[in-house]
Amino acid sequence: MLLYYVRHGDPIYNPDSLTPLGHRQAEAVAKRLALHGIDEIYSSSSNRAILTSQPTCEILNKEATILEWCHEAVAAKYFFFDSKNGERGWVFAQPSYIEKFASKEVVDLGDKWYEHTDFADKNFKEGIEVTRKKAFEFLAGFGFTYDEQKGMYKCTAKGNKRVALFAHQGMGLLLLSIISLIPYPTFSTRFDMTHTGVTIIEFPEKDGYVLPTILTLSNDSHIYREGLPTKYSNAFYI
Repeated sequence: MLLYYVRHGDPIYNPDSLTPLGHRQAEAVAKRLALHGIDEIYSSSSNRAILTSQPTCEILNKEATILEWCHEAVAAKYFFFDSKNGERGWVFAQPSYIEKFASKEVVDLGDKWYEHTDFADKNFKEGIEVTRKKAFEFLAGFGFTYDEQKGMYKCTAKGNKRVALFAHQGMGLLLLSIISLIPYPTFSTRFDMTHTGVTIIEFPEKDGYVLPTILTLSNDSHIYREGLPTKYSNAFYI
C-alpha cells in the first residue's frame, strides 16, 4: 500500500477556507494524484482540508470519507499552547520546546518521552495515546495491525492499494510520527510540510510484516509544474 498524506492548500483560518491560491494548489495536486491512481480518499473534517480534497474527488469520481479525528483541533488540544506571556503556537515551533525535545534526557526516553518531569503538567501522553489508537485502527482497516513486541505492523492484506488523506500540518507531524514509529519530539522538530505538500509512505511487506517507509516528504512538484509560486508555507521560496 501507498499512503499519500496531503496538507491542505493555502488557508484562510477564520473562517475555515482556502485562498484563491489555495484552490489552485488543490487543483494542481489533484492532477498529480489522478496520474498516480488513488483508490480511496479521506479528509479531515476541517473545511480547508475538504476543499483541498474536492478537485481530486471530482477528477477520480470518488467521494472522500471524512475523519473527524484528523481535524487539526484534535492535535491542537494536546500540542498547541498559550503561555502566560501571551505566546501561543505549536510546541514543535517554540524555541523552549525545541530545546527540551532535543535534549539527551528526553531523547533517551524514546517512546516514553512524555514521561519527562518537565512535561508533568502537560497532556502529551493522552494526546499520543488518543491519536495512536485512531491511527492504528485506521491502518488495521487496510490489513496492518501493529505488533508491540516486534515494533512493526503485521500484514494480513495483499495488494497495491493507494490511499490519499487530506489534513493538516499539526496533525500530520503527529500522525506521521506515530505511523513511522519515530518519537514525536524527534519527528516534529526535524520535518515539516508545506501547503498541499505530498508525503508518500510505502508499506512494504516481507515475511508477513511491514515497517513503513517514507518515500517522499512534503513534495511540491505539482506546484512547480503548474507554474504556481513555490513559496514554502508563505515563508520563503525554495
